[in-house]
Amino acid sequence: MLTGKQKSFLRSKAHHLDPIFQVGKGGVNENMIKQISDALEARELFKVSVLQNCEVDKTAVAEQLTGGTGAELVQIIGNTIILYKESVEHKQLTLPQ
Repeated sequence: MLTGKQKSFLRSKAHHLDPIFQVGKGGVNENMIKQISDALEARELFKVSVLQNCEVDKTAVAEQLTGGTGAELVQIIGNTIILYKESVEHKQLTLPQ
């Protein structure tokens, strides 16, 4: 579980990032969860964009992604979800205590 200070730190790091995944009409599927999990291992922190034609609510999408990948939800802002998961092999970020 992330603290408020850690979430604030991660939000500042994610500010300049562009979304690298889009969730559209099909919603979240197993293949997408696998790809996002692999990307989290490589990057630790990134954004996912929820398109307007997505039939599932953005909070439900965030729950599906965090549940499927084991990631932490940093923030949902607009139609963008920010996810974080500490990498085992490619650690880049050190969270404040």
